[in-house]
Amino acid sequence: MDKQRQDELKKQAAQKAADLVENGIILGVGTGSTVAFFIDALGKRKEEGLSLKHIVTTSNRSKKQLEGLGFKVDELSEVDHVDLTVDGADRVNSDLDGIKGGGGALTLEKNVAANSTKNIWIVDGSKVHDVLQGFPLPVEVLPISCEQNFKRFEEKGLKPVWRMDGEKRYVTHYGNYIIDLGLDKIEKPYDLADYLDHTVGVVEHGLFLNICDQVIIAQDDGTIVEQVKEH
Repeated sequence: MDKQRQDELKKQAAQKAADLVENGIILGVGTGSTVAFFIDALGKRKEEGLSLKHIVTTSNRSKKQLEGLGFKVDELSEVDHVDLTVDGADRVNSDLDGIKGGGGALTLEKNVAANSTKNIWIVDGSKVHDVLQGFPLPVEVLPISCEQNFKRFEEKGLKPVWRMDGEKRYVTHYGNYIIDLGLDKIEKPYDLADYLDHTVGVVEHGLFLNICDQVIIAQDDGTIVEQVKEH
């Protein structure tokens, strides 16, 4: 599929998500190419009279785009909850669990998602697999104990690799490092998440489990598919 066709599908999926945004809510906005189309669609809805109580976002790029369309963007700390968050995902499985953090903002992304009443992901079909696979799992770690974390991950067979920014280690918004785990497949994501949650020095990881409520998928065959999590 050529890029023009792929972008058109992303726009359709983004429009579906934008149509679900109700007046007067507190909205969370993620980042990524599909979310950029969602923000454009949100701008058109604003011109048609959409009014939001607050907007929070997970990236400076999305913040600039929203502000360029006349939205006022607040910090997560300035709201007590988020009604709906629309974001992308690097991978999502049949249970609507996913991997996020390819852009390095996993800690803020998870904080926004965890404080949201509803989470919708918009993705293209290449991101959807029965089992989480084909994308490294980011783990944000404290610099003070990162070497020990890396060694433990190696010993556990998790195939750790430092995320780099040129010749230096990538530094997150919060001043930490990211270790990407190059696993072929994550057969038991809840077990891995539990291990990482209980590992000293790990700030956050990119397993977003039991968080997503609905996925809007732009399929390669030109269709838009929606999947809703069964609670």
